Amino acid sequence: MSMSPLDALVAMRGIESNFIDAYGKPTTIADGSKEKMLKAMGYDVDNEEALIEQINTDVTRAWIAPLNPVQVLRDGDSPIIALRLPLELVNDELTLTIAVEDGSEQIIPITPIDHTLINAAEIENGEFQEYAVDLATTLPHGYHQLTLSAPSLVTEDIEILGKGTLIQAPGACYTPDVIAAGKKVWGLSIQLYCVRSARNWGIGDFTDLQYLLHKAADQGADFVGLNPIHALYPNNPDACSPYSPSSRKWLNHLYIDVESVPYFAAKRVQTLVQSADFQARLESARAVDYVNYEAVAALKMPVLKALFAEYSEHAEQSELDAFIAQGGESLASIAVYDALQEHLKDAGKDFWGWPVFPENMQDADSAAVLEFTQTYPEKVRFYQFLQFIAAEQFNAASQVATERNMTIGLYRDLAVGVSEGSAEVWSSKDLYVTQASVGAPPDILGPLGQNWGLPPMDPEVLYQQAYQPIIDLFRSNMQNSGALRIDHAMALLRLWWVYQGDNADKGGYVYYPVDDLLGILALESHRQKTLIIGEDLGTVPEEIREKLAANGVYSYRVFFFEQAKDGGFYSPSHYPVQSMSTLTIHDFPTLIGYWHCYDLELGSELGLYPTAEILQPLYQSRHDNKQQILNTLHGHGAISDNISRDVNHVGMTQELNFGMQVHMATGSSALLSLQLEDWLEMDKPVNIPGTFNEYPNWKRKLTRNLEDIFTDQNILTLAQNINRARQKAGS
Repeated sequence: MSMSPLDALVAMRGIESNFIDAYGKPTTIADGSKEKMLKAMGYDVDNEEALIEQINTDVTRAWIAPLNPVQVLRDGDSPIIALRLPLELVNDELTLTIAVEDGSEQIIPITPIDHTLINAAEIENGEFQEYAVDLATTLPHGYHQLTLSAPSLVTEDIEILGKGTLIQAPGACYTPDVIAAGKKVWGLSIQLYCVRSARNWGIGDFTDLQYLLHKAADQGADFVGLNPIHALYPNNPDACSPYSPSSRKWLNHLYIDVESVPYFAAKRVQTLVQSADFQARLESARAVDYVNYEAVAALKMPVLKALFAEYSEHAEQSELDAFIAQGGESLASIAVYDALQEHLKDAGKDFWGWPVFPENMQDADSAAVLEFTQTYPEKVRFYQFLQFIAAEQFNAASQVATERNMTIGLYRDLAVGVSEGSAEVWSSKDLYVTQASVGAPPDILGPLGQNWGLPPMDPEVLYQQAYQPIIDLFRSNMQNSGALRIDHAMALLRLWWVYQGDNADKGGYVYYPVDDLLGILALESHRQKTLIIGEDLGTVPEEIREKLAANGVYSYRVFFFEQAKDGGFYSPSHYPVQSMSTLTIHDFPTLIGYWHCYDLELGSELGLYPTAEILQPLYQSRHDNKQQILNTLHGHGAISDNISRDVNHVGMTQELNFGMQVHMATGSSALLSLQLEDWLEMDKPVNIPGTFNEYPNWKRKLTRNLEDIFTDQNILTLAQNINRARQKAGS
């Protein structure tokens, strides 16, 4: 039986109708979901005749392109490419030219018919044939340009028939030699904004990061891990989620240490900073328990503008000019976006994101946006200056890690997407599907499913653009970073799309070219010498775990999720070596919060668990899990008999907290990450999934100043015990 046009298109565009859910059960997506996803991709699903025409257009476009837009080859692969031509050209002598990235050229004469015919089709009243052509060559790792040409039948010139990109990639991602040789490393993970210090301006900054790197290295740590530090919204500071950024290629300007920017001692700057009003607001921003982003921005932005004026007046501009030139269209677009948002805000107009910009400015390449850019060049240059300073300060922190011989140093986190009103979507609307959002199907953490408000990339457009947006994304996030965590690593294989306005459980999976993306990840990983960690939690098909492992990506193992079917917790000594282990994560309660069920209490207050029927089983499950944790810890001698074996008599004490952390340090994972919040025995979570304004997500600060943490003998002893346990595990 032949497929309907709709089903054929569903298969062509990688939409999956059936999947295994988080509970291990075969599941079918909701009725109508396939049609909605196709509609979001731009197909007229309500008109079969129009739909067939769109399908035919797609098929024709693919056949009349002699070369694929891009082809990713891995070490050990035969260098075989696909070549499509009309029948009348298959006997001709043609030339394939490979412009190698290093500037050299390889010229390969071919006659298509001498190669393997793999397909044929009738296109536009003529036959086209597709051949598998073995280039019979060896290419270095890199990005190479492929051109198909033939002698012109009319002139003596060469006629270009087609172009494409060849990407030659290593077989697996980079691992530092010492880790490959068995060294067990550990580090601290933080949200940089939550760091308190005596000198910062109410939010952690890159100078705090330098200090923390030094102190962590003193204890034997080999990295400091950061939640995403992507660019957010300078003129909408309360849009503060690091996982809903404006751009994933640039940095959050609020992490700039203003006092370290050149010309901070200038008179006009000091006049601002030393005023009584400014100092009072600064002390208030430091003192509050939750980051007041509006207050921090109100402190930093006027001073940064004054510093920019000084820099423009007195500094030699070549370094900034070079940075702007290297940043290209990507830097230009976010700087224009930020300047335009500021302009609209000052004019009292809607400004939260491009969907509410004036209609003639909702496209980054519109004439009105170009006119704005030409009218206000200094406003745009100011935001480029902010990125320049942020990059310099981040690089300085990375240099500290290098000087301290940390095996990894800085470990960054790549968010799965950008928010719908972001600069990245605004400048790449052809790439992003704005009628859909990324999320997750119902699972244990989100029984109703999750909708994250992040438009997905269209995999077909990404392919047609030769994966350049992904290359840029990986490259920018690996710079000066010894490790990169890929948030929701399943996105390399598939993403749960939710049609605009639908509930999350009505979505469906769309597949991505996982092998190609992993090849690019491996190539950039080796170039930047960056170890890759894939966050593989949630509804994860076994195929992606196996594929990630085979490609040298380190798995993400969270203690509380590592349970056997009988409810017992696996010993960390049984975790895969090729993994990073951790006790808890930013979407999970702290150790104290977990043990005392503060997350369930908060969830009940906030309406996440609206009935006793929902809440009571969660309390019972937590009680059972805590008993199993005690069984595990006592069974491995990780805690003393001072702590009861009966959960009914055990609260979360420092001994239990620290015992759990040292227990993790004895494990087999190559990497161990511990949260600074648990060193400080904090109880409040940094984020509660499923909430927006109900809880101050992404604002909670540490309870102590950074300068005080590493003078606490209990903490220093904990660090020594962790370090010894890691050394022993690696011996």
